[in-house]
Amino acid sequence: MKKILEIAGTLICTTVIFVFCNQPNAAEPGHKDASTNKEAMSPDSMVKRGQYLVTIMGCNDCHTPKKMGPQGPEFDTDRMLSGHPADMPVAKYDAGTARNWILFNQMLTNYVGPWGISYSANLTPDSTGIGSWTEQQFFKAIREGKYKGLDNSRPLLPPMPWQEFRHASDEDLKAIFAYLKSIKPIKNVVPPAKLNNMQQQQ
Repeated sequence: MKKILEIAGTLICTTVIFVFCNQPNAAEPGHKDASTNKEAMSPDSMVKRGQYLVTIMGCNDCHTPKKMGPQGPEFDTDRMLSGHPADMPVAKYDAGTARNWILFNQMLTNYVGPWGISYSANLTPDSTGIGSWTEQQFFKAIREGKYKGLDNSRPLLPPMPWQEFRHASDEDLKAIFAYLKSIKPIKNVVPPAKLNNMQQQQ
């Protein structure tokens, strides 16, 4: 009887150890993500990751002016991510239509809608863009939708999808900021937004 109890006890202990030792670690999910990777990325890796994210998130779609090519509109790489050109005025539009529709200019850098008129920002590291921004400002702009990442500033305006981008991991936002700080600075003072029923702020 004693021998049977010893064998049963050994089997129970072995089973318990086997089951618990093979459970996945909650702190280590099955897939690796930049936000959970304990090893810090090198500066070059951060910039490459940021370039990849800026590309797949469609930042150029609004922040890079377009020019006509053989296949239609294409990115003007000489003005990459420099925002709405300072010397391009808003085309005439019907105010009644703009109350119910969103209008885009031919470069996709200027927008008219119920909120008023908005322009794509200069994201290059020039002083007219994000040259003086801190990483904290960038986080506040994306996480809280604050213009220039400043407290008490106006909200970021459509069509900027900050409500979706705010879910990016800290590591991804750091990578995007590192990439934007690494690109060619372009001097371009984007016009201030003109807001309907809101206090206009630059």
